Amino acid sequence: MKERYLVFQRKNGIFFLEDRLLKKQNSLKTRDEETARRICHAKNEALRQPAINLQIARAYLTAGDPNYVNRTWQSVMGAVAQTKKRNTLLRWERAMKETPFDSIRDLKLIETHPEHFLEVLSKGTVSTNIFLRRLHNFALDMDWVPKAIIPRRQWPKIEFKDKRGITLKEHEKILIGEGSAEWRAYYNLLWHIGGSQSDVANLRAEDVDWEIRVIGFNRMKTGSVVQLSFGSELANILNDLPGEGFLLPRIAMMKESDRAKAFIRRCGLTGVSGVSLHSYRYSWAERAKEAGYPERFAQENLGHRSKAVTRAYAKKAKMKLPSLEEYEKEAANKLVERQSGRGG
Repeated sequence: MKERYLVFQRKNGIFFLEDRLLKKQNSLKTRDEETARRICHAKNEALRQPAINLQIARAYLTAGDPNYVNRTWQSVMGAVAQTKKRNTLLRWERAMKETPFDSIRDLKLIETHPEHFLEVLSKGTVSTNIFLRRLHNFALDMDWVPKAIIPRRQWPKIEFKDKRGITLKEHEKILIGEGSAEWRAYYNLLWHIGGSQSDVANLRAEDVDWEIRVIGFNRMKTGSVVQLSFGSELANILNDLPGEGFLLPRIAMMKESDRAKAFIRRCGLTGVSGVSLHSYRYSWAERAKEAGYPERFAQENLGHRSKAVTRAYAKKAKMKLPSLEEYEKEAANKLVERQSGRGG
């Protein structure tokens, strides 16, 4: 069995201890070789009995699952990918390619320590935290690890950056600065529909029912159906777009990242900051709430099954709440009207 700790001496005469598992080196603060080797021996002895126990455990675990002792985090990444579809799959694959995950790709699950995950988290972003949790929870649910690598309460708190919707003034500045008719139509559709950047970019003429004035499509992320009635402003925009196939042919062929970069460039040229294409969804939700649009309708339009998500989008909406007195008077007036109607 290979020893975990090795001792070596640097040119300055100081002995160092190398942890072969974590690939870290620490000074032993001594030039005495015998002292250094005794410290190294003591560290390895302290680990020897747990290592033997681990070998015994491996023998039992392999009997129930031959892959248990050799399964790596890369194989877990692949297993999770098989449970996802469409845009959700693309997002997962993109996240798993991020550099912070490199340190655990080939690491066996059974040999994983909290320090390994903490290293990934220290090198990553909020997104890394989210996706590492999902990876970890999937392995736990599949019984591929005997217990949590990091206890639930010890995970670093996820803190998102503050998000907001695009204001009407900002939207108008973006339109004025845009020379392409197709891109102007794209921004207007995002403003009026509130769909994700990919859902709107992939709208087809066949999704528009002019007879009942409804746009219907399936959300690419969840597959949920969205059916939205449209008024005269949106009708005027749709009238200028192709009558068959993609409404936005060039934009539909672009990658999400390329559309996002194009929008950021446009914002930079027009002096708009702190927003992304996704901000149009926040804007739609905020405007809907301010206008008193029923929450259940907003939930359907945004394509979310959860009211909590819909409320999160609209949390910055500025609402002037009517008094209870006004509501009571309105309810009383309606009651009188109904009674008068029955009496006549």
